[in-house]
Amino acid sequence: MNALAEELNRTLEGSCAGRLLSEVGTRMYYPKGILTQSAEAGERAKRFNATIGMAFSKGQPMALDAVKDHLPGLTNREAVAYAPTAGVLATREAWRVELLRKNPSLAGAGFSLPVVVPGLTAGISYLADMFVNDGDPIVVADMYWPNYKLIMEVRKSARLVPYTFFSEAGGFNIADFSRAVAEAARQNGKAVVILNYPNNPTGYTPTLEEAEAIKKALVSVAEGGADLLVISDDAYFGLQYEEGTLRESIFTRFASAHPRILAAKVDGQTKEDYVWGFRGGFITFASQGMTEAGYDALVKKLLGVIRSSVSNSAAPTQNILAKAMADPRYLPQKREYSAMLERRYRKVKEFLATHEAPTGLKALPFNSGYFMCFECSGYTAEELRLKLLNERGIGVIAIQDTWLRVAFSSVDEENLDQLYSEIYETARSMGTV
Repeated sequence: MNALAEELNRTLEGSCAGRLLSEVGTRMYYPKGILTQSAEAGERAKRFNATIGMAFSKGQPMALDAVKDHLPGLTNREAVAYAPTAGVLATREAWRVELLRKNPSLAGAGFSLPVVVPGLTAGISYLADMFVNDGDPIVVADMYWPNYKLIMEVRKSARLVPYTFFSEAGGFNIADFSRAVAEAARQNGKAVVILNYPNNPTGYTPTLEEAEAIKKALVSVAEGGADLLVISDDAYFGLQYEEGTLRESIFTRFASAHPRILAAKVDGQTKEDYVWGFRGGFITFASQGMTEAGYDALVKKLLGVIRSSVSNSAAPTQNILAKAMADPRYLPQKREYSAMLERRYRKVKEFLATHEAPTGLKALPFNSGYFMCFECSGYTAEELRLKLLNERGIGVIAIQDTWLRVAFSSVDEENLDQLYSEIYETARSMGTV
């Protein structure tokens, strides 16, 4: 094993993060190679810097006018130069400020400086590289984002351990969640738990009471001697529409919950800031008792994963977003768009409350995010999806043949009644009345 990896492992020795590392994570390190030497030269090479593989003219990176003219707010360096492996420092620091603004419970809690990754999918995948071995149990809701399966089972040969997301009463199923986590931990001595709120596909965020019960269940497992990696997939963070629901990231509840719990927050501006194609995300770590040296070691292992895959995330989008977060229009415009999505949510709620549902089509609870789901019975969700698509030109998503996901986020408010009316009419034609 590389000496740098051994050094990082010694720093993490005795911590839950060290025990949770996968075989890849244990071997991983950030090399003191070209990038490190270039960083040193950037600070101390006052005469000539002949380190990095970029083309310069008069001290600035060369940039084609045909490219640069479309990025008028950026300097040549901001537009075309490589970003550091961990991301543009100004962007990372601005996102940390945003984390504290949006999650005041983090004040006083220790956590790592966010590291930039090329999208939240990459963030989940990189955590899998660091912490998941063949056969490891990954606890997820039965209604989960399908990419978890591709990342965890197909790429990493782990196994998803699902629990029933909704209880019979229609809220979060804390009993089945607790069962799944406890069983996974008993089998392996550790477990990876993915919490995704607002949930994709359901559009459900736990209530404050449910969030506290989730924390209590995981702390209980940790107190039983198991190590837990709790991943907060916050792709749709900030889009809650009802009082009494979890408004801060559930990451805040695990940042200092127990020394056997490593919390990892995967978030980004993809959906929070309406820049889906920018492919930007962040990973942030927190654990009770973790030292700054421990966070540094974890981050260096993460940088090794990034360096060995994509090398670094795109610089222009990071610089644009750092400037956007400093713009006085940033927060007001976010509030304006959030209010627009909430109006669409209210419109859907109003339709469901005032129209009798067809037999075989049941709206599941939702209170946040982009989506809501129908549960289909008597026919499959795929059959209904195809009928809507082929006969009415309406596109929706079928999930596991049972659930039909409708993204009200992508349909203008004035068209929602028509959309849901046609979904109901099509369901009635399925021969289940």
